[in-house]
Amino acid sequence: KIIKKSKSNKAIAEKYNTYFAKEFKPFDPIIKRTEVTVVDSEKNQFKISKGAPQVILALLPDHEKEKLSKELNSLIDEFASKGFRTLGLAKTDHTEIWQYVGLIPLFDPPREDSAQTIKTARDMGVDVKMVTGDHTAIGKQIAQKVNLKNNILEVSAFLDKPDREAAKIIEKADGFAQVFPEHKYKIVELLQERNHIVGMTGDGVNDAPALKKADVGIAVDGATDAAKSAADIVLTSPGLSVIIDAIKESRKIFQRMNSYAIYRIAETIRVLLFITLAILVFNFYPVTAIMIVLLAFFNDAPIMAIAFDNVKYSKDPEKWNMRVVLSMATFLGLIGVVSSFGIFYIGQITLHLSKEAVQTFIFLKLAIAGHLTIFVTRTRGPFWSIKPSGTMFWSAVATKILATFVAVYGWFIAPISWDLALLVWGYALTAFLITDFLKVKIYKLLDHSDVIFSKQNFLRRYYGYENK
Repeated sequence: KIIKKSKSNKAIAEKYNTYFAKEFKPFDPIIKRTEVTVVDSEKNQFKISKGAPQVILALLPDHEKEKLSKELNSLIDEFASKGFRTLGLAKTDHTEIWQYVGLIPLFDPPREDSAQTIKTARDMGVDVKMVTGDHTAIGKQIAQKVNLKNNILEVSAFLDKPDREAAKIIEKADGFAQVFPEHKYKIVELLQERNHIVGMTGDGVNDAPALKKADVGIAVDGATDAAKSAADIVLTSPGLSVIIDAIKESRKIFQRMNSYAIYRIAETIRVLLFITLAILVFNFYPVTAIMIVLLAFFNDAPIMAIAFDNVKYSKDPEKWNMRVVLSMATFLGLIGVVSSFGIFYIGQITLHLSKEAVQTFIFLKLAIAGHLTIFVTRTRGPFWSIKPSGTMFWSAVATKILATFVAVYGWFIAPISWDLALLVWGYALTAFLITDFLKVKIYKLLDHSDVIFSKQNFLRRYYGYENK
């Protein structure tokens, strides 16, 4: 039943209580409207359709379209100027010819937190664009309420233009109105062709193609099953602020991955190059097989703790800069090689220790310095600029203490005295402070050279020459 009986409108309810919906067609993104077939008490049958005003207008005979078009557009503009969306409503008569019944104004204000969410996103380097099927006037009014810029264009602004020109229009615009599903897909596609990483939010069936095309499709709370299946992420709470939280967390994860990559490469260079050179140049095996196993064991806990480390997310979008990663890792690795040969020199030449004691001497230095390297790689500034998490700090401290006991009490390896162990600790901490100081300087050099490198690439790519 279309209208149920109500006490306040008893007469109306009685009049329409005999109308029944025989067949209902939900919204179809192809025809862009809903449709219901209705039967009255006298078995008369007619159809009612609801959808975008212009779509409903297209159902009418040509002479009716011409007669109503101007008036309809005027009413739509009037409603839109007041922030109302409109739906068109039409029904068929006894000859099955469609007649325009009227417009249904709808008011759908944005969430209260939308303006702050958009501001936060922009502060984090995310360019937010509004893509809506609403009238341009409504789009501009909503943009004003949520602190978007007012450059809201009709979708026709980029249609029928070459892709390169259309992409530039899309990049400069703050949003588009009167958009159909195929236009959303095209907007995503053109932005991707300009090397943008595109995220797309949506909730309806008509959003599914664009959600699927986007690098990150996000189905908002209450989205249809079609939108959820096409999306990469499904939100279970209302609002878009959760997206900002996801961006922050993902950038933190990237920072941890970046520090781990530098640490892992630096350690590989430090240990392998030192052992190889010690064997080839001095014909000396600096560590035994059991020591290598112990080093790997002691490194596991601090490495796993990197996942729980405290980091500051970047205010700008992140991407891998392998030039910086490899340069810094190589520098730290080579510094580690030099400092390892330093402890080797002290143990064998200065202190005249036995071969077994020198090996334990070097083992303890590699264990302590390796864990200290984690604290060097986790920040671009001085190691104290970001406080490490308790999990990471204590896991590193505990394994270093355990390695010290192994070296002093000779568990599985030759023992050394507490005096020698303290000497290694002092040497490793001194090398750590020097390395951290040099790291800050190297990062400044890399950042400066990276700016020049990027500028040269830009000039070469777009203008075909370099800045001499």
